Amino acid sequence: MSDYQHHWKDGTPVHLPLGKIVCIGRNYAEHARELNNPVPDEPLLFIKPSTAAVHITRPLDFPRNQGAVHFETELAVLIGRPLTNASTSEVEAAILGFGLALDLTLRDVQSKLKDKGQPWERAKGFDGACPLSPFVAADKLPRDNIHFTLDIDGQRQQTGDSRDMLNPIVLLIAHMSSQFTLQPGDVVLTGTPKGVGPLVSGQTLSLELEDVLFVETTVV
Repeated sequence: MSDYQHHWKDGTPVHLPLGKIVCIGRNYAEHARELNNPVPDEPLLFIKPSTAAVHITRPLDFPRNQGAVHFETELAVLIGRPLTNASTSEVEAAILGFGLALDLTLRDVQSKLKDKGQPWERAKGFDGACPLSPFVAADKLPRDNIHFTLDIDGQRQQTGDSRDMLNPIVLLIAHMSSQFTLQPGDVVLTGTPKGVGPLVSGQTLSLELEDVLFVETTVV
């Protein structure tokens, strides 16, 4: 069972339980193209269970003998208020913090599921599938121009900016809340930019959010 607990950047706990992690696929056009996927007409949503969450600073471990495991670096949003059919102003008020996440994906498993028209949870929801960073208070960052990066072994691998999202953060969360209620402590992952690839044992991953958050992890 995961012992994950939300934390702020300074190490103090966020006293909210993690309920679910709500994700969007193909929210950056260039990422959709790199995997030869069409850009969806509406947000492509899926959910990771709370048991997928682990602290990102711990060494990354994941299922073996199931093919390639790909990293997908994403901006994470911590929800602080209940949201149901929320307006944009209600979403703005409910965003408690921002952090970074790795949406780990069993890519070979996902490809087989897609071919069969089946849900992705087997590829996206396994234990440890969502390493999460500490969070930064929402008022420290803008909504429409949040920059983040991933370096692997010192080489830039992914660069993302919220202004390039097909579904902007606030509108995305409002749409999610029209499909199911978001609760305090839930996390929203906002999609990955291009540059995804397989994880290899011994790699060091360095993730940075603007100039306010830096985290590092290694692959078992």
